[in-house]
Order: sequence, then structure tokens, then C-alpha cells
Amino acid sequence: MATDLYADLGVPRGASQDEIKKAYRKLAAQFHPDRNPDDKRAEERFKAVNRAHQVLGDADKRALYDEFGEVALREGFDAEAARAYGRARSRGPRGASSGGFSFEDILGNGNFGDLFGEMFRGGTGRPGRRTTQGSHVSSEVSVDLLSAIRGTQIVVHMPERGEIQVRIPPGAGDGDKVRVPGHGAPGVGGGPAGDLLITVRVKKHPFFERDGLDLKLDLPLTPGEAFEGAKVNVPTPDGEVTLKVPKGTQSGQLTRLRGKGVQRKDRVGDLYVRFLVRLPQTPSKAVSKAIAELDAALLAEAPIRDGIRL
Repeated sequence: MATDLYADLGVPRGASQDEIKKAYRKLAAQFHPDRNPDDKRAEERFKAVNRAHQVLGDADKRALYDEFGEVALREGFDAEAARAYGRARSRGPRGASSGGFSFEDILGNGNFGDLFGEMFRGGTGRPGRRTTQGSHVSSEVSVDLLSAIRGTQIVVHMPERGEIQVRIPPGAGDGDKVRVPGHGAPGVGGGPAGDLLITVRVKKHPFFERDGLDLKLDLPLTPGEAFEGAKVNVPTPDGEVTLKVPKGTQSGQLTRLRGKGVQRKDRVGDLYVRFLVRLPQTPSKAVSKAIAELDAALLAEAPIRDGIRL
């Protein structure tokens, strides 16, 4: 038998959430079994108060209860299907109003029919049988940086499903998620399977460092290349390009290659190249003599650390 949850709490339908909470606390204390041992009527009243508060104390559940009545509290209730059914019933033949209807009256009289099927099983499967989509399944895959930038195909091994080919889109970054519909857990009662949710983990690259859509690269130069200028080959995700090193390039100096970064849909980043002048690591008299001459030339121009003295 349908009950009025507002009446169970002794509050009007327009009561605020705070008023509902205060009424619940008062009645729960009044009819609590500890205060009313062996009182069946008090026990039933306590259960009714708790049930009313579980619904009316939750704004979402309360809204559904206000709109559809107690039928909205039944497991698997589909509000959108119920609204669609209500619109069809209220229009009547040729759009004429049929004077409205009550979900409680229909269900209370046992006239479930298609209404029960649409409202409680999403409109699929056998009448009266609830179907549920399977849960989503999460997994992680590791790809190298260049494969993530260019896009790639990977194989994911799923229990009971075998191997699944998954496409990683170009420009994927670490932590991005790829959804594979229908490859999660199977549904219940003939419902659709859930999805496979793959988190992409991008491995570090020995040379490139990614920053959003931009890439950074340290490029070693010899002292002669830096001093005299040179043309050097620079790797990019699309292959090598030739870069002109200006004369007198200093170690740590940056240059930008536009459009040679990461492309993601209609956006593309840049490649920032940092020049690093390398010195010989194998000692020799010839190298020592050359370095001494280089030092003398630098110091003859100007003291090179005057600007950072404290």
C-alpha cells in the first residue's frame, strides 16, 4: 500500500531540507527501539521515519518522488522512459488530452505491460526482465614517446576475450584515456557489455622531452661549430631536418623549429633546440694547448664573469 513520505515525517511537501532533517531527528529519537522496547507499533513507526528520510533527505531521490510518487523508488526505475510514457498518455488520440494518469494507479492495479518493461528494463529484453549494461573495465598500456606522437596500434590481452586491437590516436599524452566500446564486462539479462577504458602511459625518451604540444631537445655542438657556425642534422618526430647554427652560438642558446612538435587534431606544437657546446673528454697536450689559447682569447675580450660577481 502506498504511503505519503511527507506525512510519515509530519512535514508539508514544500518543507526545506533543513526542516526535513529536524523532523527526522525528532521522530527518530521519539520512536527509537532503545526508548520503546517490545513496542511493535513504535518499531514500525521508526522504520517508516527512516525510510522517509532516506528519500526526502536526498535531493535527487526527493525530486523523483515528487514527480512520480513511490514508483520512482523501485529498483531499476527509468525516469526518462516514464516521462516519455507520460507524455504519450497525456496526449491521447490525435494529440488530445486524456485527462492525465497516475503511475501508482497503473502499477497498483497490476497493469504493468509495456510500461513496466520500459520503466524498469530500459525498453530491451523480455517483458518484465531487467537488463543492465556490464561494468566498464580499466587497463593501462605503455607506449614509447614517438609512437604516442605519431599514433599507433597496440594489442591488449583481455581475459576471456583474447587479443583486442586498440588504436592510440596521434598526439596522445601520458594519462590520456582511450575508450573501446563493448569490450568491458558482459551485461546482465542480455544487456550490452560495458566499455574498455585504457589509460595511456608514455615512456620517457632518451633525447626528447615533451611539454604539452611542444618538444625540447638538447643538441651537442663542437666548439668549432658553435664559433664558426655550421649546418647540422636535427631529429624530429617526422624525420631529420637540417638546421643552420649561427656563428658565435653560445652553449645553452635556444632556437625554435615551428610546427615540428606534437600534432593533435588541428593543433601542432614547436620543437625547441638547446645548443650545448661539448669539450673533449680525453686529455691530451694538443687539447690542453687549444683550450689555453681559447681561454686567452676569451679573457682578452673582457672578464667573462664580471656581471655575476657578488
